[in-house]
Amino acid sequence: MTASHTPMRAHRRILAASLIGTSVEFYDFYIYATAAALVFGPLFFPAESQSAQLMLSYASFGLAFFARPLGAAVFGHFGDRLGRKSTLVGSLMLMGGATVAIAFLPSYAQIGWIAPLLLCVLRFAQGFGLGGEWGGASLLAVENAPPGYENRYGMFPPLGAPIGFIAANGFFLLLGAVLTDEQFRDWGWRVPFLASALLVGLGLWVRLKLTETPAFREAAAHDALPRVPIATLFRSHLRPTIAGTGGVIACFALFYLTTAFALSYGTTTLGHGRQAFLGLEIAAILFLAAGVIVSCTLADRTGAQTMLRWGFAGCVLSGLLMGPMLGAASLWVVFAWLAGSLFAMGFCYGPLVGWLPSLFDAGVRYTGVSITFNLGGIFGGALAPIAAQALAERGGLGLVGAYLVVAGILSLMGLMLLRRG
Repeated sequence: MTASHTPMRAHRRILAASLIGTSVEFYDFYIYATAAALVFGPLFFPAESQSAQLMLSYASFGLAFFARPLGAAVFGHFGDRLGRKSTLVGSLMLMGGATVAIAFLPSYAQIGWIAPLLLCVLRFAQGFGLGGEWGGASLLAVENAPPGYENRYGMFPPLGAPIGFIAANGFFLLLGAVLTDEQFRDWGWRVPFLASALLVGLGLWVRLKLTETPAFREAAAHDALPRVPIATLFRSHLRPTIAGTGGVIACFALFYLTTAFALSYGTTTLGHGRQAFLGLEIAAILFLAAGVIVSCTLADRTGAQTMLRWGFAGCVLSGLLMGPMLGAASLWVVFAWLAGSLFAMGFCYGPLVGWLPSLFDAGVRYTGVSITFNLGGIFGGALAPIAAQALAERGGLGLVGAYLVVAGILSLMGLMLLRRG
């Protein structure tokens, strides 16, 4: 059975499963990013200065990005050997379980150094599970797409990013409206982590009803499944792996600098109210969704690489405008920068789902997509908030903007490397 002959009802279930999974992924990941920016510093990391606490909090946030490539290798192995469905169920359970467990952690004041240790262990487990999530959800959509619809089907996993972001930030916004700062710091921040259990349950219910993708069934039928996919990947697909990794950097850098870093910098250094800034980011994230939809729709006509080039150029422009716009006193100017940057991110992010799988054979595709996406996440995501905090202290937003410029250039170089191959 090919994707084009799959019943429409099955198509809807497949797209819903890919959308729900990445929505849970970004919800889980971003409630941690928001909590790291707002409360984790003083709760879990004793330090002499607020800046040092924030840096340690961001370091714990970045830990998951180093776990993600390990998770990508493990889940990619089983996804390419045993199938997409069972691997996606396992990654969701690990990711969701670690997120829910964070809700029950005691603080440093209660149990000392064990508290940040447990936080980091759970953050590592969260990242390990996430390592297999995005790649599997992407393949679920793309490998079931009718010919010529790969990017339009592929838009559903990326749309999980704004959905998860709105759910996460909306939750924190609601809590901020009904709780005092003391209540939020004492226990309110735990509620979004606990609520993740409901989303994970929904994701599992949908995914357990799925069947394997046509591409995997065909590869299995022709005995085209390598015994050690990651070895085959680096031996036979090294150039696409490097190119794909570079192509992911701008996407991550844009997302975490326009969300986690901007939230922290805007509510501390710039002095904007937390509630106002959260509302600003929720409105701006709609432009990410718009960018994903526009770029993926056009990518089926003009090619994913063309849309990616536009997005990477937008990342460079966003970096050049970061200093004068994010640092402006007017929230309207700040919103314009956030909206424009996130729209550009939609062009960096949406077409990745159709582009990355096209770089690899079906037998190593889960591993290849997961490895490239998560290695790129280290450079673009793990290091971005930490580097941005350090750069902002030394040279202001202009230096942070330079980080975005470099990220955009590195992603453009990734596309050029593939073209030369």
